[in-house]
Amino acid sequence: MNYQNNLSFAQEQDQQDPLNHFRNRFYIPQVNKQDAIYFCGNSLGLQPKSVQRFIDDEMYKWANYAVEGHFTGDEPWFNYHELLTAAEARVVGAKPVEVVVMNQLTVNLHLMLVSFYRPQGKRFKILVEGGAFPSDQYALETQTKFHGYQPDDAIIEVFPREGEHTLRTEDILQTIRDNADELALVMMGGINYYTGQVFDMEAITRAGHEAGAVVGFDLAHAAGNVVLQLHEWDVDFAVWCTYKYMNSGPGGTSGVFVHERHSNNSDIPRFAGWWGHNAQERFQMKKGFIPMEGAEGWQLSNGQILPLAVHRASLEIFDEAGMENLRQKSEKLTGYLEYLIDDLKADKSVLEMITPRDPKARGCQLSLLVKQEARALFNKLMEANIIVDFREPNVIRVAPTPLYNTFEEVYKFSEILHECLPVK
Repeated sequence: MNYQNNLSFAQEQDQQDPLNHFRNRFYIPQVNKQDAIYFCGNSLGLQPKSVQRFIDDEMYKWANYAVEGHFTGDEPWFNYHELLTAAEARVVGAKPVEVVVMNQLTVNLHLMLVSFYRPQGKRFKILVEGGAFPSDQYALETQTKFHGYQPDDAIIEVFPREGEHTLRTEDILQTIRDNADELALVMMGGINYYTGQVFDMEAITRAGHEAGAVVGFDLAHAAGNVVLQLHEWDVDFAVWCTYKYMNSGPGGTSGVFVHERHSNNSDIPRFAGWWGHNAQERFQMKKGFIPMEGAEGWQLSNGQILPLAVHRASLEIFDEAGMENLRQKSEKLTGYLEYLIDDLKADKSVLEMITPRDPKARGCQLSLLVKQEARALFNKLMEANIIVDFREPNVIRVAPTPLYNTFEEVYKFSEILHECLPVK
């Protein structure tokens, strides 16, 4: 696409954008009685206006039916989570039987590790990207300790080459091959939270399986951001939150994927709860756990109805927009941001983009490594009505999302960034 650094070009792109109307389906934060330029959907997505209606429906049931809300009406709480399954599966490229919405991300990660990190003999190691999100690091550390290993011995971290900011796929695959006899699990982020790099999940999964390891992904920054094909890629399991690109509220619910080949494998250990038990016998209150088919068999407790209702409102929008369409716009929008930042011609001693240049290797986010007065630059942007994200020690993450951000906002951001840079 031939971009231009002027306002009329940006406005023309917005006029031609078939998804532009979705912006009106969200509340835009106000700063000084003006719409903020909100480029922080990678931390918390904006609230869909339809959320209130979905919440009100469930509050009405609670007020008027109380406990009978579990079984009353067309959408009883007993199986409310099922209303989300098909749409959730479409977002991540899965079969409905492979997906369930429940709990929160790190809880679900631990549940998956209980089932799929099964060290035995010399095959006890876990491969992860260096600098993974801390929650993943802590989960892996404590899981290895739980099995009697020292994290430094059991966890293999893959870091970028010296002088580089992102991982080369060939280095990940080679590390898998080099440790094939000892790997029990490959567990990586689908997108690195810090750099915004999208990993080649299909190639990583293939290499992990060839090495005899189980392969799982944390998709916190990938779900609702990039097109996923978890079933087709043969991924064993995945977990994700829904409050970032999927716009489902602070601390919102989480999604789980378990490949269908594991659906009815009774040999897989798991931590069980009554909501994962055979639904036909659940209220018989008998001993003897019989898991439901597929990912639902990993449920523990009855669904958290209000978070599920919020997420359902968002999924309705995703189904209407379509992930392929959102991704197409995202590549153009992020590409325009990249073009405008490049056009600033800021010296690398001041500002450097550390997100991959290849559109296929990134999502909505561009990470800017600020080498002079990083916190001061961040503060100036925030004072200028731009909401972005700061990560220690000196990275500003900028994430224009296709559901509610515009080309004009990207253009205005570049102008303000230019004014705020410490060195022209």
